[in-house]
Amino acid sequence: MAEGLPVAVVGAGPVGLAAAAHLHQRGLPVVVLEKGAAAGAAVREWGHVRLFSMWRDLVDPAAEALLAATGWRRPADGGYPTGAEWAESYLGPLAAALGDRVRFGAEVTGVSRRGRDRVVDAARAEQPFTVHVRTAQGREERVLARAVIDASGTWGTPNPLGGDGLPAVGEADAAQRISYRVPDLADPAVRARHAGRRTAVAGRGHSALTALVALAELAEEAPDTRAVWVLRRGEVGDAFGGGAADQLAARGALGERARRAVEAGRIEVVTGFRTAEVRLSDAGVVLTDDGGRALEPVDEVVAVTGFRPDLAPLSEIRLGLDAALQAPVELAPLIDPNVHSCGTVYPHGVRELSHPEPGFYLAGMKSYGRAPTFLALTGFEQVRSIAAQLAGDHEAAARVELTLPETGVCGGSGLFDAPAAESAGGCCGTGPETIELVQPSASLLR
Repeated sequence: MAEGLPVAVVGAGPVGLAAAAHLHQRGLPVVVLEKGAAAGAAVREWGHVRLFSMWRDLVDPAAEALLAATGWRRPADGGYPTGAEWAESYLGPLAAALGDRVRFGAEVTGVSRRGRDRVVDAARAEQPFTVHVRTAQGREERVLARAVIDASGTWGTPNPLGGDGLPAVGEADAAQRISYRVPDLADPAVRARHAGRRTAVAGRGHSALTALVALAELAEEAPDTRAVWVLRRGEVGDAFGGGAADQLAARGALGERARRAVEAGRIEVVTGFRTAEVRLSDAGVVLTDDGGRALEPVDEVVAVTGFRPDLAPLSEIRLGLDAALQAPVELAPLIDPNVHSCGTVYPHGVRELSHPEPGFYLAGMKSYGRAPTFLALTGFEQVRSIAAQLAGDHEAAARVELTLPETGVCGGSGLFDAPAAESAGGCCGTGPETIELVQPSASLLR
């Protein structure tokens, strides 16, 4: 009953548009539903951040083939674009090449089977998917689809500051003093919030390192600027990454810059601190951990503690998700950050991404659930495999056509977070390196 219907792709970001390109290449009808007004709407929100990956790893092969017909030329392989450059130079032209297959201002509010809620078994797989859409004008529509690829990402649902995965007590009340994004210090209004002031940065991934390095550099111009690095773990450990040994050179260089800033005393470090309460006082924002320890008041808080998938629109879909990571059950063991680090996450495809609901797939960052180790190359391979499966080319769907850098998934998204660097890299090294930290001033803890 779904014959002739399009494949619905949710999200016009890097992976969603790549999915559309692969489906188009295989002659399958496709519609891309994007909430934002332009391609890469989420990418544009972190447009000031430079990627770890070079241009050579940021262009999907099927997308490049589609773009080539328009006269598009890929930027030089060795460059590290910002998010804005990636969106303007690649994602925008790709959406234009796909034409009316991409619908902007189309927010997906729910996905189900026609005439079947999640409980009903009878003839379920024979019914097309119903994708419920709210347009930018507020009109509600229903799109029928033979299959659905949800590549909507996790950008819109950052993790809260609270150390138990829930918002800390008082976090909502202090919302105007808390940002869940890497600050764009080139924006005068954002810069004014941090220059000459005290900022707590919570998180240990590469978004946190990016924010800390930016604040440390700001302190050279505005000497009273202070950055306080708040870590849940009891030590910094391997948070700086592989340094010069990281095969993703830009990522390694970022860690080295953060290390130098800590060693020089431009970043104060607080470890073993799991935020339980946020309180506003006349002196600023006070963070208190679950043991009652309070930090010296700060002016601003940057909470970059990762993201999580929004699964509410999928409540009527039969998902097979890992209980901890909220990733597909076959994929979760490959990406579990409690187990995996450098070079131990492997390319994967339709087998690992399948759910009990035939024809439904999570792809891109959303497929990783709460795991923080995603690379653009991984997403391109995912949708290549899914498109092959939907086209009936099961041999191609099962085949791995990607070789990742050996350190392609060491701690952090690896996709969004790092400034460019000149250093070369190799492998991750043998493990965390112990360094001497500059301890917090006596007045920092109280």
